[in-house]
Amino acid sequence: MAATRKVLTLKISEIFLSLQGESSRVGLPTVFVRLTGCPLRCVWCDTAYAFAGGQTMSLPEILAAVTVVARDVGRVCVTGGEPLAQPACLPLLSALCDAGHAVSLETSGALDIGQVDARVARVVDIKAPGSGESDRNRWQNLALLTANDELKFVLKDRSDYEWARQMIEERQLAALCPLLFSPVDNELPAATLADWLVADRLPVRFQLQLHKILWGKLRGK
Repeated sequence: MAATRKVLTLKISEIFLSLQGESSRVGLPTVFVRLTGCPLRCVWCDTAYAFAGGQTMSLPEILAAVTVVARDVGRVCVTGGEPLAQPACLPLLSALCDAGHAVSLETSGALDIGQVDARVARVVDIKAPGSGESDRNRWQNLALLTANDELKFVLKDRSDYEWARQMIEERQLAALCPLLFSPVDNELPAATLADWLVADRLPVRFQLQLHKILWGKLRGK
């Protein structure tokens, strides 16, 4: 008797169409696939609702749902939670690429990115001390980055900013890939962070979360 082929499944928090709110792709219509679960607990996390719950879906079901939502939109962002916490995230990323989508991955940087399909643009967080999770940074990931990837720092205060500056200098991060700096919502005023960047002429892109400016914390946006 032939062996039964295992059906890959993932726990999905939500699949929706919106504008990309961050990264170099900001403002572009994008389908978001948000996976459930995260091993980190950043103190400023804005997607804690994705820590649990969600719907178990097979890989074909996810691809079909993306097709329905995407229509003429060719960009898909796989996010979380922490998407790489689910092993089936890797074949999902490859399947989305195979389907012709331009795929990006938003990951905490605490897990190995080495097995992610080379066609995927990886947006990797570097957790500053103010997150409460800086000891979870997987620095080995830096050696795996390409110019197609991006490193993101979410900063809570001046101490976080100075730490990020030090990391950029010590680890020569600007030579690896584009760098993104964001202020923690309701903690660090955006104009303050912008003033620091201008004064110090850091080689980074300042960004705000466009989706929050447009729709606040409304889910599915």
